[in-house]
Amino acid sequence: MDQITFIFDIMVPAFANGLLITLALVAVTAPIVFLLGVGVACGRVYGGKGLSWLMQLYTIFFRGCPLLLLLFILYFGLPSLGIVLTPFVASVLGFIFCNSAYNSEYVRGSILSVKEGQLIAAKALGMTKNQAILNIVLPQALRRSIPGVSNEFIYLIKYSSLAYMITVIELTGASKLIATKYFAYNETFIAVAIVYLALVTITTFGANALEKKYAIPG
Repeated sequence: MDQITFIFDIMVPAFANGLLITLALVAVTAPIVFLLGVGVACGRVYGGKGLSWLMQLYTIFFRGCPLLLLLFILYFGLPSLGIVLTPFVASVLGFIFCNSAYNSEYVRGSILSVKEGQLIAAKALGMTKNQAILNIVLPQALRRSIPGVSNEFIYLIKYSSLAYMITVIELTGASKLIATKYFAYNETFIAVAIVYLALVTITTFGANALEKKYAIPG
């Protein structure tokens, strides 16, 4: 088989299917990761002692547990407890738990960077604590957290390659199958690395544009 045939008849269709799965993993995971990360951060900063302790425990556990091990527990370990997850669902849950723990720290740091006097002033104007958090603190904190959160989003794109370890045939999985079947390791893995590089580059430009658009003046 010549190189042109290999690329267009074998590699491109397989990469296209794998890329769709990768994008689906990221698209499903990213919004939940962001919202959960904000919730955990708010729970740690503004929750009572009990809630703050639980959120801190959540963060410590999922930041400390290797993502691959977490995927193995969700996919291979839970069936022994009667809980059976599809490979895709197990991957999504693993990514959510891991990334949201890291995202929560970016957001928490941004929340703490907003001067407490603003919250006091908002209360003095008649706002409740929740209204002040939603309308005064979070809009500033989320803007300041864009660099960290976008960095974690880039990690998520690369983390998605681990889904292959629990039989999700995403981009890395598709390339591994091609490489082992046709013994074309260098060509296949270099090609898939270029695809990941393109995804990360596009995301980086998008994140930079978002950061400039929502930058806090001064």
